Amino acid sequence: MNIKVLGSGCSRCKQAFQVVDKVVRDSRLDAQVEYVDDIMQVMQYDVLSTPAVVVDGQVRMAGSVPSEKQVRELLGL
Repeated sequence: MNIKVLGSGCSRCKQAFQVVDKVVRDSRLDAQVEYVDDIMQVMQYDVLSTPAVVVDGQVRMAGSVPSEKQVRELLGL
């Protein structure tokens, strides 16, 4: 599983990455988590607001910092 947190480098985007990374580590999920702040890469996903969470190429959430519970639901845990 490939998970990307798209952001602009702001504190909310970094916080979203930390939440996603924590859930993946705590769940011992076999997944790669990366933070993408390159605007050209972010634009490829047609996201209008960040932070956004992309799972296996599909935007699953955008515009807010997810809770751990929301991340678990997005990942089907």
